[in-house]
Amino acid sequence: MDLHFRNFFRAQLNIEQGYYVDGRLRSTLLSFNDSYVDLIRTGFEQIVTDDSFGPAEYERLTDIEFPDGESLKTYLRAMYAYLFEGAPQQPMPPG
Repeated sequence: MDLHFRNFFRAQLNIEQGYYVDGRLRSTLLSFNDSYVDLIRTGFEQIVTDDSFGPAEYERLTDIEFPDGESLKTYLRAMYAYLFEGAPQQPMPPG
């Protein structure tokens, strides 16, 4: 996993920021240069399809727990849709 991609999760989706779903994350990401945005897009595409990336790995990056792999993948797909496909609302991680 790319270091910049890891840092995006640690900074933007950590336990403090991950539950702050005010709609600014997309505009924050898109304010960076295109190569960084592409790197984050590619990283999301990889972890959504990578069966070895699961709740334990996500928790190590963000301190947010998911009950199972399927709920994590659902969340990551929704986050991808929000960040890159114009979905109207940032998803909320599990409470």
